[in-house]
Amino acid sequence: MRGLFEGWHIIILLVLLVVLFGFKRLPDAARSIGRSMRIFKSEVQEMKTDGKSAASSDTVKGEAIKDPDAPVAPPAPEPASPIREDNSPRTDNTSGAS
Repeated sequence: MRGLFEGWHIIILLVLLVVLFGFKRLPDAARSIGRSMRIFKSEVQEMKTDGKSAASSDTVKGEAIKDPDAPVAPPAPEPASPIREDNSPRTDNTSGAS
């Protein structure tokens, strides 16, 4: 394992990368890898601290906090439908046609 990467191995790898991707694409690729690593690192940190603080359970990211003094509009009535949705289990052993 000691002689696995010598100086000339690294030079060959760098030349190969430049030949494959070109000079213009290498900085963009390195920048995008850096961004991805930053995002990954912050998500891992957020997962570690998730649920440990009281403030993190109050709101979800992107969720608006409702004003308790604001008037509440009544819910809109559901349109009348000839089809009745009944999710309770059937007990009468019939086909259900009415």
